[in-house]
Amino acid sequence: MDWAFVFSAVNLLALIAWVALILLPRWPALLSAVLYLGVGLLCLIYATGLIGLLTGLIPNDGGGGADFTTIAGVRSIFGSDAGVTIGWTHYLAFDLFVGVWIARDGDAKNISRLIQAPVLLATFMAGPLGLLVWLGLREPIARRQGRFR
Repeated sequence: MDWAFVFSAVNLLALIAWVALILLPRWPALLSAVLYLGVGLLCLIYATGLIGLLTGLIPNDGGGGADFTTIAGVRSIFGSDAGVTIGWTHYLAFDLFVGVWIARDGDAKNISRLIQAPVLLATFMAGPLGLLVWLGLREPIARRQGRFR
């Protein structure tokens, strides 16, 4: 399998979804597309790769056996192009899911897209950092606007 191609494809899919989420109007159909075509497809690619890796259907070239119980085992999983690509796809899927949640939460609380955009960008670039920033901002902004739910 050409893992460089899969790696590039999941990156492109995630990038397209993030650009749509940050820059385009948030119509219900767009949010559904980002969730189901973006996050869902990334999850499917991840699950297929992980199952293949764990069952041996996808060889872990350059790494040892798949073992999540030790640091050495996890290191060996990520010691191959297959493991790195599967792990990266995991990050992309979860970060995009969090981005969709932030966008929906911000829209529901009528928080400006100008505030949401840098938080979404931070979530795209550094996942948990963007989520932490959003969790710190959302309540105070919504309370000032009288829209906390």
